[in-house]
Amino acid sequence: MASGTQRQNYTASDVMLLLPKFGDLDSDIRFMSLVDLCNILNAGPPTLLQNDYNTTAKVIDCLLKSLDDTNGDVQSQALKSIGPLASKAPPEIICPFIEKLTNLETTKSLDSSIPATATRTLVVSFARPVSGIEPSKPARDAYSAISKVLIPRLLGYIVIPHGIRGLPDPPRGLLEIDSEKGTNVDAVDLLHETVRCFGPMLQDVEKQALQKRLNEILDDDHTGNVVKKKVVTVISILAVYFSDALLNTFISNTTERFRDPNLAPEKTRLLISMLGSVARSIPRRLGPYIQHLAPDILAPLSRDYQDEDSEDIDEDGVVNQAMEDVKEAALITLEDFLASCSNEMRPFTDEALSAGLSYAIYDPSTALNDEDEEMDEMQSDDAEENDEFGLEDEDFEEDAAMSEGDDSSWKVRRCAAKVLHTIISTRGNGDLLENGTLYERVAPVLIKCFKEREESVRLEIITTLAALVRKTGEGGLGTMTSHDDEGYASGSQISNSRKRRRGGSDASMFDTQVPMFPKGMMSPTESPSPTSGPRADLARLSSSIVRGAVKLLKQSSIPTKQATVTLLKDFVLVQHGGLIEHLGQIIDPLMDAIKSSGTSFGIHSIASSGGSASATGNSLRIEALELLRAICDTHATRYIGSYMARIVPGMLLAVNDKYSKVSGEAISVAESVVKTITPPRASGSEVQLQIHLENIFDTVLNIVRANETDLEVRQSAIHTLGTTLARSSGSNASKLLPAAKRSQAMDVLQERLKNETTRISAVQAIDSIVQFSMYKEELRPTWVQGVSLELAGQLRKSDRNLRASSLVALKHLTANPAALERLDDKTIDSVAEMVLPVIDVDSLGLLGLAMSVTADLAKRSPRRVVNDDLNRALCAIVVTPLAGTTLEGFLGLVAAIGTSGAGQPLMQILLKDVGVSGDPGVVGSAIGTLLASGGSSVGVSIKDIVNELRHAQDDQRKCLALSVLGEASLRLGQLSPLQPKDFLEYFNSKSDQIPRAAAVALGRAGAGNSTLYLPVILSGMDNSEDMQLLLLHSIKEILQYSSKSSVDLNSYTAEIWNKLMKISESEDNKAIGAECVGRLISIEPRRYLASLQEYLQDSTPSVRGMVIQAVRFALTDADETFDEVLKPLLVRMLSTMLNDSELENRRLALITLNAATQNKANLVLPHLSQLLPLVMKESMLNPTLVREVQMGPFKHKVDDGLEIRKSAYETLHALMETAFARMSASDLFDRVVAGLQDDHEIRMLCNLMLTKLIILDPEETLRRLDSIAQHYQAILSTKLKDNAVKQEVEKAQEANVDVLRVTVRLQTAFQGSLSSTGHNAAQVWKAYWDWVGKEFKAQLQAAESSVKFQR
Repeated sequence: MASGTQRQNYTASDVMLLLPKFGDLDSDIRFMSLVDLCNILNAGPPTLLQNDYNTTAKVIDCLLKSLDDTNGDVQSQALKSIGPLASKAPPEIICPFIEKLTNLETTKSLDSSIPATATRTLVVSFARPVSGIEPSKPARDAYSAISKVLIPRLLGYIVIPHGIRGLPDPPRGLLEIDSEKGTNVDAVDLLHETVRCFGPMLQDVEKQALQKRLNEILDDDHTGNVVKKKVVTVISILAVYFSDALLNTFISNTTERFRDPNLAPEKTRLLISMLGSVARSIPRRLGPYIQHLAPDILAPLSRDYQDEDSEDIDEDGVVNQAMEDVKEAALITLEDFLASCSNEMRPFTDEALSAGLSYAIYDPSTALNDEDEEMDEMQSDDAEENDEFGLEDEDFEEDAAMSEGDDSSWKVRRCAAKVLHTIISTRGNGDLLENGTLYERVAPVLIKCFKEREESVRLEIITTLAALVRKTGEGGLGTMTSHDDEGYASGSQISNSRKRRRGGSDASMFDTQVPMFPKGMMSPTESPSPTSGPRADLARLSSSIVRGAVKLLKQSSIPTKQATVTLLKDFVLVQHGGLIEHLGQIIDPLMDAIKSSGTSFGIHSIASSGGSASATGNSLRIEALELLRAICDTHATRYIGSYMARIVPGMLLAVNDKYSKVSGEAISVAESVVKTITPPRASGSEVQLQIHLENIFDTVLNIVRANETDLEVRQSAIHTLGTTLARSSGSNASKLLPAAKRSQAMDVLQERLKNETTRISAVQAIDSIVQFSMYKEELRPTWVQGVSLELAGQLRKSDRNLRASSLVALKHLTANPAALERLDDKTIDSVAEMVLPVIDVDSLGLLGLAMSVTADLAKRSPRRVVNDDLNRALCAIVVTPLAGTTLEGFLGLVAAIGTSGAGQPLMQILLKDVGVSGDPGVVGSAIGTLLASGGSSVGVSIKDIVNELRHAQDDQRKCLALSVLGEASLRLGQLSPLQPKDFLEYFNSKSDQIPRAAAVALGRAGAGNSTLYLPVILSGMDNSEDMQLLLLHSIKEILQYSSKSSVDLNSYTAEIWNKLMKISESEDNKAIGAECVGRLISIEPRRYLASLQEYLQDSTPSVRGMVIQAVRFALTDADETFDEVLKPLLVRMLSTMLNDSELENRRLALITLNAATQNKANLVLPHLSQLLPLVMKESMLNPTLVREVQMGPFKHKVDDGLEIRKSAYETLHALMETAFARMSASDLFDRVVAGLQDDHEIRMLCNLMLTKLIILDPEETLRRLDSIAQHYQAILSTKLKDNAVKQEVEKAQEANVDVLRVTVRLQTAFQGSLSSTGHNAAQVWKAYWDWVGKEFKAQLQAAESSVKFQR
């Protein structure tokens, strides 16, 4: 039957037929019978044995006999059958089943762990309860059996009688301590699974009894270390399910045990380890007890304790190993406390630092650990620093020859380094970094420990210092002060926008104008080093760090070298250079690491000594190449250029390396080197640099040509080749590269453009070339024409990245006069024809660029480009509202058509076929632009539009005419024949639309001729409120367009300011008035910004609200003068706003802060510590803002604070993305987890934040999984009322889908950590994940598919 097709209708009789075979003499028959039984139990219905007690009992007896079989395969198969049997057995037989398993004595088998393993398998197979959810009946039945049988069997006595009297005493408990054998380790494993599976249902008396027995095991001297470690693990799991009272008792008993004067070191170590394990299991619940527990953990690490230990060493001559173990355990637990309860550990910061620093240099066998006064003298000039750090003329490895013997003090030092690393990780974004503590106390000790002889400790020291350096960089703002900020990004995508862009294929990220100096042109500028702050502290230690790092690079093993190179790379990136004075020391050992053969090193691992790091020769070479690239990118050519003779040969050797990752990274370095030795970073006249450039060119070109080269390497080489050709263009092109080689390489790129695998890289390379090549001689007509056709042809492909990159390159080509002149008529026809399909609303992301390219072609050859097809395409676009760069591209193309004299057909179509059916603003702007640019050639005049305005019968036509006149007047300026009265007469129209359209048109006309229009507008602002509101729209248009025109408003700003501040007090005028005030401030910041601050103290809430909004609008200005004036005022203003007494004003202040972090991050983020607590406060639920409203017979709760909480969470989300390093991760997680039980929209935002926090702070996210699971479980368990409306049902479904998606992401991210051996944290999450898999199986699979698709 085992080999045949399985049936689905098995019955108990099928099981009975197998029973006789279990006693067969042939072991194969016994084995196959068990296989058949397992198949029947798995495939049979749930009720297979539910009602057949006798058959089940017989099956159990057979399985018990099989567990004691002499054949190992039979035993294993019997174990596999226990789980399926448990799910089909009657509930009443579970108790005897457990009893027989726990009392089973194996006489034939040599494996004594079989009974415990079988019982453990049975327990794991039971239906499990989930915290917060009513247990199912199978789970209740299983727990009942465990409580009645298993727990008494483990303890040796009945804990809960369950109302049954006269029960016999159970046999000796499995967990009872045997004076000869000690504790049964299998019983501890059984308890581990019992607590893990049924912890939520265990009663307090059971938990207390189990905890008591576990403590007895820990106190027993006969118990081995392995068992004690397992017991500590079980206690940490059991603590997850402690009630508050039981947890309090547990903590109290533990602290009392620390007070025992006769407490042996071994037991002290166990108590300390137990607290560390509990801290990892229940970090949030343990937090309130930290103030009582931390002193006991720090006591063995105190100076007095260390002095006593030193005296013992001096007297006895040997190290007390038990005391060493206590110190190690204390440091490990201290690290757990610092990581899990960072906020609660803040009062113990100084003690924790002292312990970490003291034991980082602890070595009882040497005189390495100096007195405190020596550590305090470490801050002096560089020469004295180097001497005190022990870095001067000292061989780092000379101590390695010492006989380590049984010396295990290195474990203590490694744990101390980890403590320092945790302090840096949890407190490195706050006070300890800003006040200099980490650099004054920690960094000098870490540098001194570079000479550590133990590999694993040395690696931990270097990693800790690197973490401090990175934290210093995370607190900084922006990128390096250099125009050469291409850094580690590839491609030639350009953006003039100062706003942060998201990566993607959307071509709207590219502006339509070519920058004057594309990325990578200028040399890194030397910004003055800060005189104070973390970066200044790091700069003062630079000499010591470099000196120690160089010695490590020369003398250490591969893992240490790799860690050292990583440290230097972090240093260079954080300091934006910083190695000017040390390049001569670093270059040689760095090049030695790059040139070394990767295969000669093998794999170096320190796992045997307790570390986890491993390194290979190739990984070291890659890290060294990354450091070299960082040096080239951040140091000016005048400093790095003299070392090229040593850099280039080794780099080219790595470029040709057979290992693709080394070769690829070396090519990236070659690109940085090319930028370093070519104009404008270098003059280009140095003969030696020209030789280096030609050698790089030849090597890279060979790789581009070679088809057998790895694809990624070839793509990187293509990009580097493009950069080389681009940077070697210009007036000195012939000196840098021979014309024949240049021509040859450009032909190769053209060929690669036709290859599918290298196409996108070739597009980006060509993009770089056409941006830099400004001379016709550098661009052959055939090459330009061929490349143009290929680029335009890519627009038909489905790959969005390829289409976007091709269109950007094509835009740069047509914007380059030298390239555009090389296009013949046939090529222009073809390119225009292929670009035309992109001019469509369905390609909105590419639309602006496509129209910009067409405009360039139209200027070159209007008769070939402007035709009926183009006109129809443009008219099809105007039905959709356009804005931003897309609208600018559209109007630019329309202007080009008008200027070329070919605008009459387009004008006729816009007037007759489109008219009011299109978007009024877009159509009006298009017609107005044609009128201004085409003049009489378009066949329509302004007078015709005025007549249409006066005689039109419907409002839509009048609005369109007003829009046309406003745009035309804006572009004509003082040449416009229109007067203010031509617009003002429509302000009194009874229509709802016409007055607003007239006001906007008046404003645009005023932006073109402010001298004529502004006096009239300002004089009219003293009229009625309706007139004031309309004229505010006019003022807004004038202020908005003033930055784009040459009109000087200085003579009017004072009057505008006074008018705005007066009429904006009205509630109806507040919003539009605030925008006008904000734009005016950006024009005259020195004059009005301080005045605006005074208005924040106004007694009228509406005035303060208007001012808050005005600041938000002003923050979008990017003028340096504005920033200079704003800098001393902004934080003070934001603080005043966030402390406003009016709820709505505080909500507006949060929105303003959000805008400030996006637009003025360099002004806000250094002072975030002042503002963030105010944001955190607003994200908390305020019960005083919740009120009850009577709605008929029902009472409904209204939360007036909901909107401000939403704004607070939106601000936290924005800050998390821009300034996470400056935020307290613990506080942020508190608010995110709390938000999971808030309003639906806040929950959705918190879910989004969680998905990002998985990457930003995985360690803290892992620690919060239990809390997250509890909230998610509550959301998924919510049951709607029968009369729930459709919106409520949809909202609940959306919430469930969102929760399941985040659940999948969290489980996927931490699956390895959760399943790792010995990881006992997140027990609640594990139970929640199992519950979701059973209760929401279909929805979970859909969520997994959705998440996988999004990746």
